[in-house]
Amino acid sequence: MATATLLDQAAVLASGRKNSVIPCFENLRATAGIPKVALQKRNSSCKNEKKGVRMTLTTDSTTFSQRTRPTKDPLSPEFLPIPSFEECFPNSSREFKDVIHEETGTTLRVPFRRVHLSGGEPPCDLYLTSGPQNLNARTGLPHLRKSWIEKREARGDERFTQMYYAKQGIITEEMLYCATRENLDPEFVRAEVARGRAIIPSNKRHLELEPMIVGRKFLVKVNANIGNSAVTSSIEEEVQKLQWSTMWGADTIMDLSTGRHIHETREWIMRNSPVPVGTVPIYQALEKVDGIAENLTWEVFRDTLIEQADQGVDYFTIHAGVLLRFIPLTARRMTGIVSRGGSIHAKWCLAHHKENFAYEHWDDILDICNKYDISLSIGDGLRPGSIYDANDAAQFSELATQGELTRRAWEKDVQVMNEGPGHIPLHKIPENMEKQLDWCSEAPFYTLGPLTTDIAPGYDHITSAIGAANIGALGTALLCYVTPKEHLGLPNRDDVKAGVIAYKIAAHAADLAKQHPQAQAWDDALSKARFEFRWRDQFALSLDPVTAQSFHDETLPAEGAKVAHFCSMCGPKFCSMSITEDVRKYAEAHGYGDPAEAIKQGMEQMSAEFMNAKKTISGEQWGEEGGEIYLPESYIANSKGKIGA
Repeated sequence: MATATLLDQAAVLASGRKNSVIPCFENLRATAGIPKVALQKRNSSCKNEKKGVRMTLTTDSTTFSQRTRPTKDPLSPEFLPIPSFEECFPNSSREFKDVIHEETGTTLRVPFRRVHLSGGEPPCDLYLTSGPQNLNARTGLPHLRKSWIEKREARGDERFTQMYYAKQGIITEEMLYCATRENLDPEFVRAEVARGRAIIPSNKRHLELEPMIVGRKFLVKVNANIGNSAVTSSIEEEVQKLQWSTMWGADTIMDLSTGRHIHETREWIMRNSPVPVGTVPIYQALEKVDGIAENLTWEVFRDTLIEQADQGVDYFTIHAGVLLRFIPLTARRMTGIVSRGGSIHAKWCLAHHKENFAYEHWDDILDICNKYDISLSIGDGLRPGSIYDANDAAQFSELATQGELTRRAWEKDVQVMNEGPGHIPLHKIPENMEKQLDWCSEAPFYTLGPLTTDIAPGYDHITSAIGAANIGALGTALLCYVTPKEHLGLPNRDDVKAGVIAYKIAAHAADLAKQHPQAQAWDDALSKARFEFRWRDQFALSLDPVTAQSFHDETLPAEGAKVAHFCSMCGPKFCSMSITEDVRKYAEAHGYGDPAEAIKQGMEQMSAEFMNAKKTISGEQWGEEGGEIYLPESYIANSKGKIGA
């Protein structure tokens, strides 16, 4: 079946409408060989663009009502604005490092965030995920990788995966791009991809992608889940969540839409995403059979994979490790099977008493991934959904199967990462990491948290970030964020930000624990600014400058407070850093030099003072030169009398 026909039919079935049109952009149609379709004419500018709109941690009623309206026209959504990069990151600029790809001579422009500091301090350069700014969402992002892909297709390469090229000893543009972002040697990147310890999710149809790498020897990355449900959300809101999550540091996103316009929602997300996009294809496949799991077939699932692959999806989560014989192991669990994908496959297996069709057709799935360079995220459909179920037989049986599927994928040069739990108490986290490294041959681990306690609905971004920092320090490469709405509802844009920030903290804490090169430079720059009372620099260097400054402004809003040597916590008299600064100035004024010398001289001075002490009370002199350790009784009695008075 021709690609265009397959995709058109899939879109019609997905939307439930006859004579539907896939809302692909003209440039994507040209790449995929899909005939052009005239879109409805509409003003190309976003109706709701406003300057100075501030995103906060609290949703106001006006934007809430605007946000929750269903999409009127999936071919021409009325996209919502977000604050600019400059508003979110004051005193920062988007800069580029130019590097030349030796094999092709292509110049790569690799973005980073430069924080400009005061007082003659050098700037602090940070990893950047926000992508190009100030562009119309209807137009989409520039085609950064177009020439890279065209050259490979013109050569007629046997395969198109990054692992294939890495095994051939070829450093691709994507590998060089990732190495530049991480400040590492490109050859090191190539070797890790060839070995399977790292992946670069990069579907050749996702031309807008700014490549990134996932692996335990690299910076710990964060994934943000977005996507609508049958109950709420719209295309406009999901694209806004994409833009908002990448603004605050999401390294990848997953579109987990299960509601209306699944295909169209994903199309708009793909064309506006500078980061890799993942999906769980079984969700859309289930929608195509009207939500009846028993009616799923391999053919429906295969067509869904091809449809999503042609749109540019960079990685698939497929729960091929949920085998028929493992399902009874969940019977004694407190919370059973909590994975949506896992439960769908389990229900199909039980209904037909057959093995999981994703497992049975694994080689066919690998062939699709090979054609497009799609990475596989082998799902943990039997992950524990409660502390009670952590590290049980069902969970670890599936993990062992993930290892088998990983090695089979590597034989066909398909990049793989393994998904992990879930709900795990702190003392059981190390066992998960150890088994994954052993059983899955060191493929990257991608975990949902884990949540370390079940008692905090509304705060699960915190309960899970604790586990994420721990497992990240042990070697997990990609952390799937959890928002405050986990277990409670579909997250809105503010929940997305809260989840991303919590997980960026966890990821950076893990990088520090792993002693990743240059990770501590960021902390050192902020600590120095804090000690020197450079408040503006403190705000600019923080993960969330706007929130940091707003907290300071609550009690000290005046401009003069931004140069004051205290904050509202201690005030001017009790600030430890201000007192320490006074001590340093005193030491310098008296020629003590460095702190060690000051301590030495201070101790010598106090010793001399003690040795020469004269103790006088009420005019009576006691002791001789050299001081007294055992004082006369009259001295002690007299002293007690004065204290008692």
